[in-house]
Amino acid sequence: MEWAALVLRIGLGIMFASHGLQKAFGMFGGPGIGGFSEMLSGMGFKPALFWAYLAAYAELVGGLFLVAGIFTRGASFLLLVLIIVAAVKVHLARGFFLSAGGFEYTFIIACICLALIIMGGGKYSLFNRF
Repeated sequence: MEWAALVLRIGLGIMFASHGLQKAFGMFGGPGIGGFSEMLSGMGFKPALFWAYLAAYAELVGGLFLVAGIFTRGASFLLLVLIIVAAVKVHLARGFFLSAGGFEYTFIIACICLALIIMGGGKYSLFNRF
């Protein structure tokens, strides 16, 4: 069980931190904060720049917290909310399957976030009480 928490934390944390780096700084071929803000504006988020910074840094910091095992439940909850918004605003209308742009991928991410909320960071986390 303890190893499972570690694997889930590190895997999900790396994924979220990487996406945060794409959105915040344009790393790994990402849009950067300007491009991400434009995308959010096109989806009706106002003020788009505020939401872009909030989402990008929530992914980056939340992902780093998961990797380290710092405030795992809180970080997982924040990331769960973020991924639910992404699922509803971007993927839900396209159905379930990823091949059609659906919410299959975000569903799995949400399940992992929920599992980490339930079990916490585990024995191998920096703050194994939170």
